Formats: sequence, structure tokens, C-alpha cells
Amino acid sequence: MKIALLKASTIAATTLAVMALSLPASSAEAADIRVQCEKRSNRSKVSVDGNNLISGNYSAKITSGANTKVSAYKPSVGDEIEFDFDSDRNDVAAGAIRISSSFIQNGQVTGELINEKGFTVASSTSACRIK
Repeated sequence: MKIALLKASTIAATTLAVMALSLPASSAEAADIRVQCEKRSNRSKVSVDGNNLISGNYSAKITSGANTKVSAYKPSVGDEIEFDFDSDRNDVAAGAIRISSSFIQNGQVTGELINEKGFTVASSTSACRIK
């Protein structure tokens, strides 16, 4: 009886060890996101930056109140990516994604990085600077 119990516990321990080793990598490899925003009486500005990303194409989604804007996908550079959203004409002409000057609501914005499979890999909500 003791031998059968010992064999069963050894098999169970081995099975658990194999299962633990096959789990996804730890959160030490998780993507990081930084969301910065600024609200002025006539302007909204949001920056979404990611790092520690797996090489690939990503989109940024920003939400403030009922307002949402999603960028087109673009490739990461190394393990980083940057998205700028702005209501200022000159910044839009320089490559920022257009948003309305009233985009930022209640002084905060949530930013998300979305991989090309459609999964959100990082998300953060930030309080905006009010000028």
C-alpha cells in the first residue's frame, strides 16, 4: 500500500512540475505603457508609449469619457512604440493622429496598446495636465 501511494504521489508531483514549466512566461516580460495627456481650453493632446514589447505591429486606443480614438497599426522599433494624438493642426501635419480639441473629458485618459491579433497587451489610465 505504501509503495502504491508513493508511486501515485511521485506521478502527481511530476505532472505538476511539467504543467508549471509549460505555463506562459512571467510578468517580467510584460509590456509597459505610459500614457500622458494635456488639456487646454482649445486643445487636447495624448501620448501613448510602449516598451518591453515583442516585435510586431501595434495600434493604440485612447478613451476619455465617451470619446474613443484608435490608431492604425504600425511596427514597433526594437521593443518600443510611440503614438501621438493631438487636436493641434501643426502636430497633426507632423504625424500626430487627429482628435478633437474637446476629446479629453473629466481630466483623464485611458490608453491601450493592441497587438496585431487584437489583444490588449498593456493598458493604463492617467490624469491629464490641465493648462
